[in-house]
Amino acid sequence: MPSAPLPDRGLVEVAGQDRATFLQGLVSNDMSGLGNGRATEMVLSALLSPQGKWLTDFLAFEAPALAPEAILLDCPRADASLLVERLSRFRLRSRIALADRSGEIPIGAVWGEEPPMSSVARRDPRLPEAGWRIYGTALSGDPADYDRHRLDLGLPEGALDLDRDKTVLLEAGFDELGGIGWEKGCYMGQELTARTRYRGLLKRRLVPVAVDGPLPPRDTPVTLDGATVGEMRSGRDGLGLALLRLEAARAPALACGGAVLRPRVPGWMRLPAPAG
Repeated sequence: MPSAPLPDRGLVEVAGQDRATFLQGLVSNDMSGLGNGRATEMVLSALLSPQGKWLTDFLAFEAPALAPEAILLDCPRADASLLVERLSRFRLRSRIALADRSGEIPIGAVWGEEPPMSSVARRDPRLPEAGWRIYGTALSGDPADYDRHRLDLGLPEGALDLDRDKTVLLEAGFDELGGIGWEKGCYMGQELTARTRYRGLLKRRLVPVAVDGPLPPRDTPVTLDGATVGEMRSGRDGLGLALLRLEAARAPALACGGAVLRPRVPGWMRLPAPAG
């Protein structure tokens, strides 16, 4: 079974009696199934600005063996301190404690047909093919292997693919990947997220692409017939993600620097028709 350590991921601990209700009022997905110490599933969620723009995202889970009476947030390691700082602003009288535990608990990933043999394994909630996260066990392997795997599936990875204070969740596939609780109550940034969905305001999507030629740096303009239709995001070994206008996501080929990009719209992605 393929496996890889994930040294670029970190953990934020949200401990205390009010941990689930505290998160429930702030983040994009439903946290009500967590907080009792018995949940075995992960939840994809995001923290948004009051204007509804992405700040960071994470996989929330419980693991009493690692952190009793706590919810752990598996996030980009570079965002862990930001997540603690932003959440701390809203603590007020909530009975919680926030801590950055990045580096204390090894994080890894395995993927393939068989479930891993680990006491702290959680299924990645985004796609069945994404595999499992493993905590507390140092895995062997090359982190680049997982990077290729998630690019092949079209899964974004934090600030490598999203723009802080700019990206709208629906641009990054959070709806299809189960990262938005449409039936939950209010949370920070909900209004714009709901309006984008129900009014059909989406104009761009983060789309997997095959890269023919040298890998373009992030933010390299993507063009179609000479017109700019998007920007390159992360990539590796002929695979990448690009933020594209909807009409360009269906094009057979796009230009980007010295490379040709060929959009690969995956089966899980519900790509809306472009306006008009």
